[in-house]
Amino acid sequence: MIKRWSKRPSRAHKTMALLSTVLLVSGLLAACGTETAKPQDSKQQTAAESTPTDSAKGTAQTEVAYPLTVKDELGHELTIPAKPGKVFAPVMEDSLLSLGIKPAMQWSNGVSPQEYLQDQLGSVPQISFAGGTPSFEVILESQPDLIILHNSYSAENGAYEKYAKIAPTYVFKSASTDLNSSVRTLGKLLGVEDKAEQALKNYADKAADAKAKLAAKAEGKKAAIIRFNAKGMFFMNSDYFSGYVLAHDLGFEPSKLVKDGAFEVSMEILPQLDADYIFLVNDGNQGDAFLKELKDSAVWKNVPAVKSGHVFETSNDYWLSGGFIAQSKVIDDVVRFMQP
Repeated sequence: MIKRWSKRPSRAHKTMALLSTVLLVSGLLAACGTETAKPQDSKQQTAAESTPTDSAKGTAQTEVAYPLTVKDELGHELTIPAKPGKVFAPVMEDSLLSLGIKPAMQWSNGVSPQEYLQDQLGSVPQISFAGGTPSFEVILESQPDLIILHNSYSAENGAYEKYAKIAPTYVFKSASTDLNSSVRTLGKLLGVEDKAEQALKNYADKAADAKAKLAAKAEGKKAAIIRFNAKGMFFMNSDYFSGYVLAHDLGFEPSKLVKDGAFEVSMEILPQLDADYIFLVNDGNQGDAFLKELKDSAVWKNVPAVKSGHVFETSNDYWLSGGFIAQSKVIDDVVRFMQP
């Protein structure tokens, strides 16, 4: 019950009332501050975790605690004593750069490294994988703090044991099969989980924007990628690299030939090629002879996509590479090809 004063309040009473109000407001503000520190609901937590923290705004950074002990995807246990400064991760240079990290050395096929990354990796020493497993002595000389192998084949025939003697070694079963997962794992191993989440978000936003732009031309349409190299002509499936981008990020359906498991391209199979759009990728121009043979054939000229002018060519190596930088460049190419 609120009491009403019958007399006009004195100055002392006014002062007391003002003091009480200030104390009440201070208490409410303190309570609000305590409330915001409580855990949020699951949907809000997910959103917060997927957004990098902003130290400039005073929010707390989530840091990986070292030494860090983990098991890799083959079951090897390894301990990373401190945040790695030098990382050797052949074929995963793209993903490292997405996280703002330059490798200690970069992969090369013995002739050239990944050309599309050389604006950032031009000064990084190359190591040749032309003959398979590279020189362990050269790797040892670079003194890496952590070695990361992109697939299980890289660890076979005693290679893992040799790598592990040089530095803690983490092995993926196949890093390119689930790029989002492998980038998150890299973020954890390297202590940059916030940058990993930002890289995922940036790519997802770019892919969604491109998919919307291409919707009228891609929806319900089929696409095929034919790769040319020194050995012949081959279909690329939709499980990895540019094939994954077309099917999973941009919304094209794979050709039935590819869905059914066709791998090698032959003149006999071309009449069955049901793709609305065809992308030709000449691997470092090594497939020039096979590409010319295809273009000169009467069978090729009668393929519906060829007759419709829906064939696009590239020799850029990022069509045959994995990582958000490569896949972003593929997206840019497809948008340019189809929306000149």
